[in-house]
Amino acid sequence: MIKISLPDGSVKEFEQHSTPMDVARSISEGLARNVISASYNGTIVETTTELTTDGSLILYTWNDKEGKKAFWHSTSHVMAQVLEEKYPGIKLTLGPAIDNGFYYDVDFGDTKITEADFKVIEDRVLEISREKHEFKMRSVSKAEALEVYKNNEYKTELISNLEDGTITFCDHANFFDLCRGGHIPNTGLIKAMKIMSVAGAYWRGDEKNKQLTRVYGISFPKQKDLSEYLELLEEAKRRDHRKLGKELDLFAFSQKVGQGLPLWLPKGAALRDRLEQFLKKAQKKAGYEQVVTPHIGQKELYVTSGHYAKYGADSFQPIHTPAEGEEFLLKPMNCPHHCEIYNTRPWSYKDLPKRYAEFGTVYRYEQSGELHGLTRVRGFTQDDAHIFCTPEQLDAEFKNVIDLVLYVFGSLGFENFTAQISLRDQENRDKYIGSDENWEKAENAIINAARDKGLNTVVEYGEAAFYGPKLDFMVKDALGRQWQLGTIQVDYNLPERFELNYKGADNEMHRPVMIHRAPFGSMERFIAILLEHTAGNFPLWLMPEQAIILSLSEKYEKYAEKVLSLLENNEIRGLIDNRNETIGKKIRDAEVKKIPFMIIVGEEEEKNGTISMRRHGQEGKGNITVTVDEFAKIVNEEISKTLKPFTV
Repeated sequence: MIKISLPDGSVKEFEQHSTPMDVARSISEGLARNVISASYNGTIVETTTELTTDGSLILYTWNDKEGKKAFWHSTSHVMAQVLEEKYPGIKLTLGPAIDNGFYYDVDFGDTKITEADFKVIEDRVLEISREKHEFKMRSVSKAEALEVYKNNEYKTELISNLEDGTITFCDHANFFDLCRGGHIPNTGLIKAMKIMSVAGAYWRGDEKNKQLTRVYGISFPKQKDLSEYLELLEEAKRRDHRKLGKELDLFAFSQKVGQGLPLWLPKGAALRDRLEQFLKKAQKKAGYEQVVTPHIGQKELYVTSGHYAKYGADSFQPIHTPAEGEEFLLKPMNCPHHCEIYNTRPWSYKDLPKRYAEFGTVYRYEQSGELHGLTRVRGFTQDDAHIFCTPEQLDAEFKNVIDLVLYVFGSLGFENFTAQISLRDQENRDKYIGSDENWEKAENAIINAARDKGLNTVVEYGEAAFYGPKLDFMVKDALGRQWQLGTIQVDYNLPERFELNYKGADNEMHRPVMIHRAPFGSMERFIAILLEHTAGNFPLWLMPEQAIILSLSEKYEKYAEKVLSLLENNEIRGLIDNRNETIGKKIRDAEVKKIPFMIIVGEEEEKNGTISMRRHGQEGKGNITVTVDEFAKIVNEEISKTLKPFTV
């Protein structure tokens, strides 16, 4: 008998050579019908894998991330089978699951796959799936594997890097593939599948290698799920921040300026400024001091911090000066500069904490293929701050930062989020700097603070920064997509590397603890996500224009100007559309610009000293006649519901 531990803490005994599916059946037939993958002692296994030792078992269904991963990876095998059938002589390489679906990289030789082929491939995938072929793993020797793939240089390269005794093939129907495992029980679970696109991809991501064709696909256990996913994609296209940014005149890109370097147009710059002022106001109440640091720094600064060793390959090339051997870098991070600000004078424990804040622009050389609108750029501004405190102050300071992040989210409509406790990799410690003792102190500080604040948390190993653990806020947007927004990090390491000190009550010198924090993360990425989350309908307090005045004809332009002046006196941002267009055309254009309020003025309004108010998105509903003062009250009350003062 073997003992199997389950996630609920229970331990059950089973016959040796029992499978995960046997365990599922012992719990319920319903679970057995839904289980599609499993992990045993942290290793992904098949539902048919025989268990021979005591261990911990997790069963996965379609609703689990690992379940979807197995489902999509299995579908990539079926698609690969169909591609070999349809295009004899092609060479398969790799076909992993990704966040949404899967891909397979294929060397098609002189053959081309086009969109016209997609439907035929999809239909054949589903035909094979209906035959309910089981996925079966088998071990092969290295020599046998190399012989099988002797005409496929991609597979032989993979096999040559594997050890004999660790090589496995996965079989289904009359198809097999080199594979480490992680499959659903049989192809019959695949009820819907679609090829999403094809793209070029270099073998192993190296531009020096041959370019392959990457075939992207996705699959589901129900046709309804696929239909809903495709509808979601269409909505995502409508909300694409690049499309909305152009429509709302917020930002642009120029090839002459350079890829990944956004140009903020007047409305976008005003939007950024409002976000900055909003956070600066809250930070001032929380005791932060604003600092400003240069856009460049000597290479030695980033060598000292450890950023050069970590990010040097992704940095822009060094800037050489006329002085012999002098090198500068475009600033990739703000924290080393803030450490040097701290180092400008001696400190006592009575002076701490010191909280330095900066909207600092940093630069990283992202590959051109990875650039994407505002979410992946080469120059971006972080709402950075660094707190230098005593170990005794760490808990309170960390919790205060949590309060600030929650205030930001609440003011901007991000209500659905999880706090991810990002810790070191449990196995590979080589990619981190600092002592185990300091890491344990930092990790415990985050775990305890998150618990005390009652946050909904998950723990992810291997997601820490190279210098310290993090609390990352994972936000779900209106489409259910998850984004990392806001981060708080505890760092014992940079204070050591920069030899930061303060004099304690014992008159001895001590190291401060450093907290890194950025509620927005970067202004560019945050605005992109906010654009897509709100579909451009920002909270009223943030909108570039809160109202637009539409005059029925030229006769009422002076009255429109008077109304605008009254709005400005009430600190309401407005503008006048005095174009020689019909009122219907003006309303439609205002709707596209997503201006929250349309104010229509004509003969009646001028005579009575009123305005006719119309809300964005309320087509078919009648306008409301109010005075300007009444309108101002409506606007201010709506703003006060979302934008409350930050309290410490």
